[in-house]
Amino acid sequence: MRFSPVLRHVFPFTDRTVYRGVIFDLCVEYNEENMRAGGFAMGFYIRVERNVKVYIEDINPAGGKTVFFVHGWPGNHNFFEYQFDVLPSKGYRCVGMDYRGFGHSDRPWTGYDYDRLSDDIRCVVDSMRLHNFTLLGHSTGGAICIRYMARHRGCGVSKLVLCAAAAPSLIERPYFPYGLKREDVLNIIRGVHQDRPQTLRDFGNMLFFNPVTPALSDWLFQLGLQAAGWSTAAIANTWLGEEQLFQDLKEIRVPTLILHGVDDRVCLFPLATAQHESIKGSKLVPIESCGHFLFYDQRQKFNEELIGFLEQ
Repeated sequence: MRFSPVLRHVFPFTDRTVYRGVIFDLCVEYNEENMRAGGFAMGFYIRVERNVKVYIEDINPAGGKTVFFVHGWPGNHNFFEYQFDVLPSKGYRCVGMDYRGFGHSDRPWTGYDYDRLSDDIRCVVDSMRLHNFTLLGHSTGGAICIRYMARHRGCGVSKLVLCAAAAPSLIERPYFPYGLKREDVLNIIRGVHQDRPQTLRDFGNMLFFNPVTPALSDWLFQLGLQAAGWSTAAIANTWLGEEQLFQDLKEIRVPTLILHGVDDRVCLFPLATAQHESIKGSKLVPIESCGHFLFYDQRQKFNEELIGFLEQ
């Protein structure tokens, strides 16, 4: 069987290769040279463990600078649609990953701690040979990016962007009285197990400061439903026990932009202050009249600040 040049960009992960839901009985190599030769966008899978593959969307592979996007809970790379619409036209390459259990990625039973999730990022970085790129994480994705910076010493990263990051702790602790109540997170976990759609609806009501259309709200809800129930609960459970981020923040050595909505009801604004105080030389931009989904709530401001930082 012959394959088009596009299909030859798919990373080999089993004896059978899947592209856009179609199975091909031939493994083909991820070819960086061919990938970057075209200005198109494409999706493919990268193996991060023996039986686990994550989905990657690579937009404008020929772009001069790369931004690697890590989404928040409970969505996927499509959360960043309104950045993907803008950055490629300015010459940037956008790499969006669905982390395991979410979006189009495989949904294993285990592996939802920040160590494993950051290891998955490293597998993607190594497989795609990414270097001198900007790593951007939103909410839980921001926490995963922070772990990546510490655990993998920021391999390949030249700049870091934290957007409403769930760090250093999403929940209140005796020594950190700024997060959500522990019981609130336990209620989310119970809700995911008992009535996940309603739990996600309730969570969606916390995301915005400004009104959004029912259509946009429903779209985000549907993105959340693409995840597995067990992975949705497992990530929330990780919020409870994760305390290493306090130390991880101090190990970040690259220029860092912190964008955070002042009116965020999920990751409260004091989290951004703590990040800023822990990352030497970081820049904190409070975004007024803005909730947790700052890249929608204040889209123009968010994109302006992001592009300004990328072009420095």
